[in-house]
Amino acid sequence: MADLIDADDLPAQPVEPPARTTAYGPEPGQVYDVRRPAGAARGVTLVVIHGGFWRAQWDREHAAPEAQRLADLGFGVAVLEYRRVGMPGGGFPGTLEDVRRGLAAIAADPAFSGPIIAVGHSAGGHLAVWAASQHGMPLSGAVSLGGCVDLTMTARLHAGSGAVQEFLGGGPDDLPDVYAMADPALLRPLARVALVHGTDDEDVPIAVSESYAAAMERASTPVRLWRIEGGTHDGLIEPEAPEFTTVLEAIESLAA
Repeated sequence: MADLIDADDLPAQPVEPPARTTAYGPEPGQVYDVRRPAGAARGVTLVVIHGGFWRAQWDREHAAPEAQRLADLGFGVAVLEYRRVGMPGGGFPGTLEDVRRGLAAIAADPAFSGPIIAVGHSAGGHLAVWAASQHGMPLSGAVSLGGCVDLTMTARLHAGSGAVQEFLGGGPDDLPDVYAMADPALLRPLARVALVHGTDDEDVPIAVSESYAAAMERASTPVRLWRIEGGTHDGLIEPEAPEFTTVLEAIESLAA
């Protein structure tokens, strides 16, 4: 496999539209964008799962620069959309069902080949790592970028003004069975997991990733956490930000 291209070597430019958008269900939110690799293909598929605290007002559009940069680096990229809180069928369990269904459709899409790695930001980090803990998922790995990978802690911190409670329908003390199904920190990954988190993340504190990593260590399933000193939440998905170099390192650690 070719060496990973340095993100700094690529000039900033407007984001091209995806090669196509494909539906995996009947609802408007059940689609994914296809971005084909530029130049020599890496033979690895990345599924980008956007964040936004699982809420309807945030869609996959803000993940387009990140996704295109990854395609420019030779990866086949699918940007997964899903039903979100505030949309019919969004929230628990519909959002999780969409991730499962969308990943199956991407795995069957002839545009993609090779191992599949989910790359999720914020709430998308939760969805990526949750998917990596589920049987039957076509994933060889998951990369969480400032992810809500410990839902119980994220809820207790009231991150996103109670976003977890909105997503799951209540807090961990009210719905322990739901958290047991949806919280990656209460599950065990069946694929490799990498975490990237900035120490200056004010949306999802780095303590959330540290808590998940500690839980996996206790369960004898260690994961690697890349701590970015001074890193912010949104810098993780901005190709021109310094944080993005570490994001590429984490992806490469699983892609190689």
